[in-house]
Amino acid sequence: MDPLDTWDFSSPLMSLWINRFYVYLGFAFGISLWICFQIVIRKQLFIFKDKNSQKSVPKATGDLMKNGYISLQKKEVFVSGVKIFYGSQTGTAKGFATSLAEAVTSLDLPVAVINLKEYDPDDHLVEEVTSKNVCAFVVATYTDGRPTESAEWFCKWLEEASSDFRFGKTYLKGMRYAVFGLGNSAYASHFNKVGKNVDKWLWMLGAHRVVTRGEGDCDVAKSKHGSIEADFRAWKTKFLARLQTLQKGEKKPCDGNCKRGQCESSAEEEPFESTSEEESGTEDHQNLNSVVDVEDLGKIMNYVKKEKREKEQQEEKSSLVRNTVKNEASERRAMITPALREALTKQGYQLIGSHSGVKLCRWTKSMLRGRGGCYKHTFYGIESHRCMETTPSLACANKCVFCWRHHTNPVGTEWQWKMDQPEMILKEAIENHQNMIKQFKGVPGVKEERFEEGMMIKHCALSLVGEPIMYPEINRFLKLLHECKISSFLVTNAQFPVEIRNLKPVTQLYVSVDASTKDSLKKIDRPLFKDFWQRFLDSLKALAAKQQRTVYRLTLVKAWNVDELQAYAELVSLGNPDFIEVKGVTYCGESSASSLTMANVPWHEEVIHFVCDLVDLIPDYEIACEHEHSNCLLIAHKRFKIDSEWWTWIDYNRFQELVQEYEDSGGSATFSAKDYVAKTPHWALFGARERGFDPKDTRHQRKNKSKHISGC
Repeated sequence: MDPLDTWDFSSPLMSLWINRFYVYLGFAFGISLWICFQIVIRKQLFIFKDKNSQKSVPKATGDLMKNGYISLQKKEVFVSGVKIFYGSQTGTAKGFATSLAEAVTSLDLPVAVINLKEYDPDDHLVEEVTSKNVCAFVVATYTDGRPTESAEWFCKWLEEASSDFRFGKTYLKGMRYAVFGLGNSAYASHFNKVGKNVDKWLWMLGAHRVVTRGEGDCDVAKSKHGSIEADFRAWKTKFLARLQTLQKGEKKPCDGNCKRGQCESSAEEEPFESTSEEESGTEDHQNLNSVVDVEDLGKIMNYVKKEKREKEQQEEKSSLVRNTVKNEASERRAMITPALREALTKQGYQLIGSHSGVKLCRWTKSMLRGRGGCYKHTFYGIESHRCMETTPSLACANKCVFCWRHHTNPVGTEWQWKMDQPEMILKEAIENHQNMIKQFKGVPGVKEERFEEGMMIKHCALSLVGEPIMYPEINRFLKLLHECKISSFLVTNAQFPVEIRNLKPVTQLYVSVDASTKDSLKKIDRPLFKDFWQRFLDSLKALAAKQQRTVYRLTLVKAWNVDELQAYAELVSLGNPDFIEVKGVTYCGESSASSLTMANVPWHEEVIHFVCDLVDLIPDYEIACEHEHSNCLLIAHKRFKIDSEWWTWIDYNRFQELVQEYEDSGGSATFSAKDYVAKTPHWALFGARERGFDPKDTRHQRKNKSKHISGC
């Protein structure tokens, strides 16, 4: 029997078996179709997510296109906080640091304000490499371009680390920082030196600068924004804007001019001036040149067009800023800035116009009450209650350690501000002074007759603050004073010899001789001029040529300038002054701008000892007068000792007659110091029982206060 006869080819199983190939093919096709469907679904979901991410971070994803693919960035924290370090001497940098901290807080970022004096860079600075913090340094430049005391160690460590091969150029790689420096462009040779150095040293160690270094300028005439406060505000705005950008993880867009990893648009003269964040823009530019899918070409073209529009807008803004700066430069700025006005007003100044001021002297108040006058009353017969203390120039060319205004006034080496007319200055000075006198009407102890006399100004002390001789119209101002029958006592800091030579007659011309050697003068006066010593000597020579009364004013600072007797004697022979006032320095309270303390204030007996030793070295001079309460003595030339009696006082009426004759004659009718002398009363002489206190008045001692004679 044939085996095939047993098979039933009509059964379903047999049919499946016979057609099994077609069944396998169907299964394979179905599985393939399912796989393709899943791929399409997943691709659509991927594109949808990508579009959503582009809406939230368009630049971050757009800049990461390479070879037709898009890489998604993971969400992360780009800025974990801000640390603000400051190095301050007068408190300005500290104030700026606090202000910056308040602004950063508004961005919902943790912030810490750190005094560099309390920070150890050796232990902690490297931590900023991985901390994701942004570090801001607000540092001031002090005398001779040195850092402030609080920042001294930090700067020393940073400088040494930047040049130490053991640290290397990548020691701080990953740290992000910004620097704002405080300085004064009047000190041109070391303007903002500390800020520049900190910026350079951090860069040399591999740190990344996030915003261009800011430079605040105390010189209002040269400040880019009109004052150091305005300079800081402008930099702070840039810093905060950059901080917001960093928070989003964005990089600063490149302007398309990148070359070898450096944006030419931002590169400056020194290599460390190009910011690391700007350098990273090269990658963005290169990404645009990489291969992309045709379907993405439209997006890329839109991006390029957008960048082009932004660049054109930026160029327009830059052009506008340049024109604005040019126009501002053509117009001189006011010397008194809003911040300066506020500071001086708090000190009791009545400010006049844009560069002048007047203030009521404490001796004016004292004499109104019959409690004694100042040392000028004792030495020269000034009526202190009729004396107006003013200045036509608040600016000075020195920053003396004993400055009794704590350096709140501006500094400069030449006149570079708006100038007010002398008529307006004098008119408002008199009005302001009289208004301050009026406030004493009815005050207990004020003598009625002296109050009436005080309303009629007879003397003007041009010694309030600053350098009056800097004012370009000083001669016109002096002429106006004399026309009003007001005597003139002008003080200069011996840095303007040409102006001294060109000065018209004054009642009495002072030159401050604060030291007798080049080194000590630099240490005490801290002058702005590089050739300060030659200017000092030339000023004394110019003083010797003056025919009217001339005075050296010596301020003794114990442990600073009291041991230079022979050098002082040589300076006396150079300027041949009529008088020499020797006064112990007055301590005006603690100031971060000066290291002066009460230990530097000599006792009155120490001043007497110094004067006696000095007189022994200058045989043409003798001690004439004393004012114990001011810790001051007067040395006078022997030509003012007539018939064994001192004639150091001034005949003010006679002076007004002589100066009027001088003006009427066009300067040909000259006169000398001896032409308007007056006899010195006995009580004003050195060795008198009154020790310089006018017996017409009553000495007032404060209750519960022990008597002191330090002059403070």
